[in-house]
Amino acid sequence: MPAAELQSQLNEVREQLDQNPPLSEQERADLHELMVQIEERIKLEAAVGDNDINTGINLAVERFEASHPSLAMSLRNIMQTLGSIGI
Repeated sequence: MPAAELQSQLNEVREQLDQNPPLSEQERADLHELMVQIEERIKLEAAVGDNDINTGINLAVERFEASHPSLAMSLRNIMQTLGSIGI
């Protein structure tokens, strides 16, 4: 089930954040807000054409790609999963 896979990927991001990578408070807050938005979408199971969440994830990937590649990869996986479930 794609929603379960997406939740698993969110948990992976949380685990990475629990390892306290060198992120600013603003970066942590931005990621937290993004994860809340993703979880809200999972709960609603909305498969609408709204690209706001995808844009946010894509910007986060670009932001963390060089400094935190494993975090960026996890976010890319989330974006791919969202795409596969029509979000």
